Amino acid sequence: MSRVSRREFIAGAVGTAAATSALAQPPTRTSARPNILFILADDMGWGDLSCYGRPDYQTPNLDRLASQGMRFTNAYSAAPVCTPTRVGFHTGRYPARLPVGLEEPIHERKALSPDELRSYGIPLEHPTVSSLIKSAGYSTALVGKWHLGYLPYFSPLKSGFDEYYGNMSGAVDHFTHRDMTDSLDFFENEVPVEKIGYMTDLLTQRAVEYINRRHEKPFYLSLHYTAPHWPWEGPKDIAVSNAMKYNPVGFRAGGSLKIYAEMMKNMDAGIGRVLDALKKSGLDRNTLVIFTSDNGGERFSYNWPFRGQKMELYEGGIRVPAIVRWPGVATAGSVSDQAVITMDWTATMVAASGKKPDPKYVFDGEDLTNILKGKEPIRDRTFFWRTYRQGAMRNGRWKYIREGKNEFLFDLSIDEREQADFKAAQPSVLERLRGEFDRWESTVHAYPAA
Repeated sequence: MSRVSRREFIAGAVGTAAATSALAQPPTRTSARPNILFILADDMGWGDLSCYGRPDYQTPNLDRLASQGMRFTNAYSAAPVCTPTRVGFHTGRYPARLPVGLEEPIHERKALSPDELRSYGIPLEHPTVSSLIKSAGYSTALVGKWHLGYLPYFSPLKSGFDEYYGNMSGAVDHFTHRDMTDSLDFFENEVPVEKIGYMTDLLTQRAVEYINRRHEKPFYLSLHYTAPHWPWEGPKDIAVSNAMKYNPVGFRAGGSLKIYAEMMKNMDAGIGRVLDALKKSGLDRNTLVIFTSDNGGERFSYNWPFRGQKMELYEGGIRVPAIVRWPGVATAGSVSDQAVITMDWTATMVAASGKKPDPKYVFDGEDLTNILKGKEPIRDRTFFWRTYRQGAMRNGRWKYIREGKNEFLFDLSIDEREQADFKAAQPSVLERLRGEFDRWESTVHAYPAA
């Protein structure tokens, strides 16, 4: 494979942008129901936005979005790793309610057996956020990362999206768009395509194109960036092509705080372009915008004051930023301490579309519309998480964690860093939470025996 320079990538991206501008048509509003734009970052930590405390770079566009809507301080992901959280988002249910939600995460296509290819995905008969919103009369599109099963058995188009543009697996090189097996992983609908450009910019450009179209129906656009997930490559870096790179070790190697900052600033700038497209199209006043991350951050994230990171059920692995702008609903510049979780975004979006969940597949998330309106006081909620290595539960101020035979009890109201174990001081709380966790675990799929 050849080395591709920054100049070649920029030239390709500029050409695409110019062609798109010439073809764009003014959009048409046909419904009072809001358009829906859901933006998901990949492996971005709780403190990686400047409005959440990042000290070494600024994210002005997402900061501005927070100033125009509601920022959540107690938002959680459904899991501390990619695939399970995406199961939770797309289905509105705890990941472990589906076998695919036990994958942490799904491996690359080449690493799976034929039986695994057929088994690892959201069942086609299962309702999804996209299929439900589509049935409410919306156009639906996914731009970016899928990571919920491979062709020919699974794809976004088979789960309710009208169109798709992005990568199927969990990680691709940001320039060559090849996965850890050195296979091209970039699709237009269900067709693999060669594209020239930095991944974040390509996804941004397609989202802008989508918004600029003429829309006969309200739309739901899911924009799932691959940034700032490894491999850590900034937009000014050169694509390095060598066989050693395309494996798990190579993909996770390298990087730096400086490169991470460039990835974050580039994504923030791209989101700014998407939001500007909404405004220029006259759609911003009737569009629900939600931004969050699929799990906590990794090596270069700023997770303070939390302990842990991606793959762990300590706060650093599951506490994420979340911002909602919904003109006429969410008060501009407001901050909420209400505990929320990934599946709540699903329930809120489906409710906004005018649709209800399928009674056979009850949501584990809640519609947050009244929280956004300021009509409900902060209340205690109970969330559950589970990985191969850990189990966890939040119940109001209490956080219960189990690791094998070890158990821990933390009081998040005074110890968000999870340092002081209260299990000896609060045995009745420990017993209650242990029992609740066991009862919940009995309702979901068990991990296969090792």
